[in-house]
Amino acid sequence: MPVTRPHGGGNLTNNFVDVSKIDKDFFILDVDVGLRKEIENICFGVFSPLKGFLNEQDFLSVVNKGRLANDLPWTIPIVLDADDELAKKAKDSRQIALQNNSQIFGVMAIEDVYSFDKKTSAKSVFQTDDPLHPGFQKFVTMKDKLIGGEVRFVVADSGAGNSSSSSSFSFITSNNTNGGGNSLGDKYRLTPSESRKMIQDQGWENTVAFQTRNVPHVAHEMLQKAALNIFDGLFINPLIGKKKKGDFKDDVILNSYVTLIDNYYPKSRIIFSTLHTEMKYAGPREAIHHAIMRQNFGCSHIIIGRDHAGVGNYYSPFAAHEIFKDYPDLEIKPIFFPAFYFCKKCQGYVNERTCPHESEFREELSGTKMRKMFSSGELPPSHLMRPEISKVILSYPEPFVD
Repeated sequence: MPVTRPHGGGNLTNNFVDVSKIDKDFFILDVDVGLRKEIENICFGVFSPLKGFLNEQDFLSVVNKGRLANDLPWTIPIVLDADDELAKKAKDSRQIALQNNSQIFGVMAIEDVYSFDKKTSAKSVFQTDDPLHPGFQKFVTMKDKLIGGEVRFVVADSGAGNSSSSSSFSFITSNNTNGGGNSLGDKYRLTPSESRKMIQDQGWENTVAFQTRNVPHVAHEMLQKAALNIFDGLFINPLIGKKKKGDFKDDVILNSYVTLIDNYYPKSRIIFSTLHTEMKYAGPREAIHHAIMRQNFGCSHIIIGRDHAGVGNYYSPFAAHEIFKDYPDLEIKPIFFPAFYFCKKCQGYVNERTCPHESEFREELSGTKMRKMFSSGELPPSHLMRPEISKVILSYPEPFVD
């Protein structure tokens, strides 16, 4: 059974360059860990069909229309920012080397260098101009110029990019549990080529993705198992990268999920892999972006929950559902499960479509409630969170991003 095509219908982006091709006279641009991860995502096909950072034409189209200039759905601008001096040097060089932590890991062919209206662009993407919104805040503090052009990831052997294994690639690793590389995250990291091969080898006709940046509650488990009643396979894909204060740290999320899968899931129907990118907190636009990435990993469907990729009260609870109406041409299809909660009268997990009881009988595990309980060393009730998961979380002196 053929796996769902990559976004755009072509091949996965597979952009690599032999280390011997790096000219010692290339201008070197230092980038942070977050940008390095985005470059890896471009080169390994997570962001297919992108082959590099957006040029001005594509940037304006994405910001204003939520589509590339060729009308292909794309809702989040993938950009490289630089100050005026560095941007000029890059433009004059035409070919530059990309460096992080004193390691040259990529090259870039400069297509264009352009200015952009930060506040107007950010408001269009995040649907707010509130400076307290974490995504808006980061966007408007970018440097003044954007550099567009194709990027390639440096490998020791130029043929390595055609391999189904990423073992020969130098993914960034670190002991940092948030915001940087993550050694545990790399252990479970699959490239789109690898995940697609696994899906094909399993013979799954349909695979549903579950995006998460949180530890699993029993409600999440019920939702995922409901999906397994419909789909051949479940692709659990926690996001690894910089998060906002109060979110769970990466290692906590990963170890919680590994424990859950080991104890309560049919392993032959689960693929567990990490996604290395930062949350943008762009709500509905980010829901589309999440869907596109999972299509590139080989998924046919994605679960979109209540307030998907939201933060605070910036987006209506089901804005991420409504936006899919604007993208009927997406090949991956959303699955809109209602939120599950525990009903004290029903004595089980239900949702608004199956439970007639008033809200006073609902019991849910909010992020605020969880933080308060774990900070005081208290275990949540077992019907809200598996005791094994609670113990994993409590094994960390500080499980939350500070």
